[in-house]
Amino acid sequence: MTAMTPGSNLPLNTVRVTVDVAAPVRLDVSGLLLAADGKVRSDDDFIFYNQPAGPGVSYRSGGGTAPDAITVDTAAVPAGIEKIVVTASPDAAGQTFQGIEPTATVRNADDGSVIATFTPPQLGAETALVVVEVYLRGGAWKVRAVGQGYANGLAGIATDFGVSVDEEPAAPAAAPPAPPAPPAPPAAPQPAAWPAPAAATTQLPPAPPAPPAPAAAAPATPAASGKINLDKGRVNLQKNQTVSLVKGGRPLLSQVKMGLGWEPAFRGRDIDLDASVIAYGPQRNHLDSCYFGKLSILNGAIKHSGDNLTGEGAGDDEVIVVDLGRLPAEATGLVFTVNSFSGQKFTDVAKAYCRLIDAASGEELVRFDLTSAEPQTGVMMAKLIRQFSGEWEMTAMGEFVKSRTVRGMVKPAAQAL
Repeated sequence: MTAMTPGSNLPLNTVRVTVDVAAPVRLDVSGLLLAADGKVRSDDDFIFYNQPAGPGVSYRSGGGTAPDAITVDTAAVPAGIEKIVVTASPDAAGQTFQGIEPTATVRNADDGSVIATFTPPQLGAETALVVVEVYLRGGAWKVRAVGQGYANGLAGIATDFGVSVDEEPAAPAAAPPAPPAPPAPPAAPQPAAWPAPAAATTQLPPAPPAPPAPAAAAPATPAASGKINLDKGRVNLQKNQTVSLVKGGRPLLSQVKMGLGWEPAFRGRDIDLDASVIAYGPQRNHLDSCYFGKLSILNGAIKHSGDNLTGEGAGDDEVIVVDLGRLPAEATGLVFTVNSFSGQKFTDVAKAYCRLIDAASGEELVRFDLTSAEPQTGVMMAKLIRQFSGEWEMTAMGEFVKSRTVRGMVKPAAQAL
């Protein structure tokens, strides 16, 4: 059994796989069959308790005493369907996932044996999640841990993936406002629940106004579906995009350098920022941090170039060398951060970027330019996550944190893995 982290994937060695999702409260679990464009073909591809069976995908209710589950028969999934996403939402109206993080258990559907488990990191305002996805890649089926959150309930997930969502009709204009006249609209709908059996089409109550959770902000991209690699040369990432560190179908298991750079936004000012990398194990447990005060960690597999006190001059201000092949097996995630120890905010910084370089050839492989800044003292620039296959994936982050030292970045970086 493998404990998965967000973004990690596993090959499926069984034709039929079941994903059950459990939490301290009752959940509504569903599955959506997605084509290459990341959308359902029709509402028939939306599998939930009121439509429990579809081509190759079925729903099983736990009856309130066991977790609800989605079963995928990969041999019966129609041609053209590349991904089945498994979603969950608390059954109680308006309840968020804060403090009730769910756990998905991936099982062999034929013998019940556990393949993997996944618990998304600490959640907040999310009222719905894409928990995991079963997807087709290179003719083989895999499972990926996702943990993508939505603050506007399952309605947000449904519309994002192309399901027709009909809002419930408003009360007639002529209806008197007296309490006995109309049924009380706020008490009847349950934003986290799917439509009643009598509904002919997929129908959800209007979602309450709420800003989308950060993880749902980025639209679907080729990187999000894992299709970007290094075969075509250098990759420019945008925030939340991911690139697989693979060339010619083979993992890049050589030394790489993460270069981080910045310039003062206003002439005449020095910007003293500190680049660091934080290493984590499979349970998001902190292994060690490499920064200007500790230039080598994990038996020399990660080394820091030393502190830059001004940020002046062209090129990388600080460089962290990572020998991917020498990293211990327990190191499954690396988060690269930049902090302002002197307290200057990132609104005083221009042209902040990070770039991944092949240490042997000096070739720039991946680049991420931070196009916007916030008045904070820390930023998580990028993360590297080791996949089950041994390959590494880099995701651009650009998430700001109030912290002047790498020590204050350890917890938020673990949550962001």
